[in-house]
Amino acid sequence: MASLGELERTLMDRLWAAAGPVSAPELQQELADRGLALTTVHTVLGRLEQKGFVVHDDRRPRRFAPRATREAHAAELMHEVLGQAGDRQAALARFVGSVDAEDAAMLRALLAGGDGGATGADDATAR
Repeated sequence: MASLGELERTLMDRLWAAAGPVSAPELQQELADRGLALTTVHTVLGRLEQKGFVVHDDRRPRRFAPRATREAHAAELMHEVLGQAGDRQAALARFVGSVDAEDAAMLRALLAGGDGGATGADDATAR
């Protein structure tokens, strides 16, 4: 999975927090304190689209939405890192040993077939 730069992450955070698709001018307004040119916002959105993080509609102005939820993105990152581990069992054991009691309880519930308190859909298009 492609990694996100600082500005890409900032735009993704805004898109994930939005109630629906957002136009580049709207994102530029939300980030007015950063003084970004509209062309910069469009360039970053184009890169995010090439990396598979966002999709856009055919309206004018185009409106962008995340391809997947923040949670689905985090899960994909965890799978990627685990896939790179030389010893998956050791990596999982280290991870499980490092979580706090609340997260450990959530993991136990998830492994037992419960939802562990999870909310939301895996796919952002389910909005």
